[in-house]
Amino acid sequence: MAERVERRLAAVLAADVAGYSRLMGTDEVGTLAALKSHRREVVDPAIAEHHGRIVKTTGDGMLVEFASAVDAVNCAMEVQGRMAKRNGGASPKITFRIGINVGDIIIDGDDIFGDGVNVAARVENECEPGSVCLSGSAFEQVRGKTSFLFDDLGERALKNIDRPVRLYDARSGSATPSKSSNSPAEPYKTLPLPDKPSIAVLPFQNMSGDPEQEYFADGVVEDIITALSRFKSLFVIARNSSFTYKGKAVDIKQVGQQLGVRYVLEGSVRKAGNRVRITGQLIEAATNNHLWADKFDGLIEDIFSLQDEVTEAVVTLIAPAVVRAEIERAKRKPTDRLDSYDLYLRGVALVQNGSLNEARAFLKKAIEQDGECGPAYANLALTYQVQQAVSGSPLTAEERTEAIQFANSAAKLAADDAFSLAVAGHVLTYIGRSYDRGFSMTAEAVALNANLATAWHSYGWVALMCDEPDKAVQCFDRLLRISPLDPHRKWTWNGKAFALFCLGHYVEGCKWAEKAVQFRADAHSLGALIINSIGADRSDDARKAAAHLLRLKPDFRASHSYENYPVRSLATRERIFEAFQAAGLPP
Repeated sequence: MAERVERRLAAVLAADVAGYSRLMGTDEVGTLAALKSHRREVVDPAIAEHHGRIVKTTGDGMLVEFASAVDAVNCAMEVQGRMAKRNGGASPKITFRIGINVGDIIIDGDDIFGDGVNVAARVENECEPGSVCLSGSAFEQVRGKTSFLFDDLGERALKNIDRPVRLYDARSGSATPSKSSNSPAEPYKTLPLPDKPSIAVLPFQNMSGDPEQEYFADGVVEDIITALSRFKSLFVIARNSSFTYKGKAVDIKQVGQQLGVRYVLEGSVRKAGNRVRITGQLIEAATNNHLWADKFDGLIEDIFSLQDEVTEAVVTLIAPAVVRAEIERAKRKPTDRLDSYDLYLRGVALVQNGSLNEARAFLKKAIEQDGECGPAYANLALTYQVQQAVSGSPLTAEERTEAIQFANSAAKLAADDAFSLAVAGHVLTYIGRSYDRGFSMTAEAVALNANLATAWHSYGWVALMCDEPDKAVQCFDRLLRISPLDPHRKWTWNGKAFALFCLGHYVEGCKWAEKAVQFRADAHSLGALIINSIGADRSDDARKAAAHLLRLKPDFRASHSYENYPVRSLATRERIFEAFQAAGLPP
């Protein structure tokens, strides 16, 4: 006979300290002392006074059970009120987030489990620091029974909870309603955030009073929305929804909640004489943090070309800014709360930093949680390509097989995702020698999203390997135009140096190779400098570059060139090998 499980209905309070890891990193001893003081003098007495039972505590949080939802809310509001006063002069400042849910719990000795506990923890995760949030079930139990007011925050999709949960923010009767709250005069429903970066582009303000600029401003916004929509990694709100805010004073946080987006782009257009100035700024809706801002100036007679310039510049700057913001957001999350997307973001950050083995671990975990994540497969394949290109040492047979398998998986899942197509096509050409397939995939990536720097990067390198150096130069020039400050532009300079070598333009090739070496000296950049220096009859420069390469990689051999620079043309591969030998590299 199965053991009987004890259950009961209870009000569950979950609390934690906002920014605990940051506080501990800044002042570990002071933070622990302050937290103990607050527990002893504020939190524990309030729980006892309102008949609560502390179930368990963690380093920065606690779980408390109450028989009454009213007692739970009164306790939580008393704690937050007293903490606000104490924080006025305290250092470090400890701020709690408190979530309350009423639900069925399972009793196991002194511990409690079940859906009632899980929802309370997720409600707490949604709280602003210093606030008290209730689930809908808790709100129904306290409605009209306390002196507090409650702002309807709408339904939220909570992690690992199989249904949306309506949330309410508690405040004292004298407090001003939060800007994010519903009010009878202006009700709205909060939408859950999608599972990828989300952005809304609001209508740009016409600051000039000229109706003609109104049409121009709207055109810029429409073009930006269309261009951003080509990034399959972004969730972009359609024009019709964004333009409902036209002519209205908006609260960015409220816009983010109403449209269910994490980022908002806003801007303005101003005409002065025969010139037009356009400004834009990217904002994280929940925090009002400004992530990026820029301005663009042009002549009024060039207004349509200026519109294209603004669209291109804004889009190519916004996408990386969003990725950086998403990576930083994922880094702030505790490791036990990472989902597939967070694991993917951490992997991407490690790829960019060159920590390839760590990156592979995170990306593989992301795939374990979501086997349909094409970009994770693409980045996994990319780690092997970077490994060989930077080290100059050929991959093992096992590594080559893994790289090709991951690239094929990325290609299979890519559909119309330009990023996955570009990276997979690049790896399949560089490591798999699938020249025609790689060229077709990277060309398609550029056609799908002409504003994606990665697509132009891969298309340029694949064109180079497919014996089309003129096409490669065009791609690299385009990339430098749309992403002039790209942190990985060294690879673009390097690619252009190799293309110029293939074209016989050795002196110009030396110029680009030298830029790449100054940015970062490795097997690829020094290799480009060696071959162009030999071609330009600069033997001394070639030998110095070869000596530098051997200091970095003592086991490097001229024969490695066949793997590192796998151009389809055997004649070109032989030219590279001979140039390496002429510079003094061992065969």
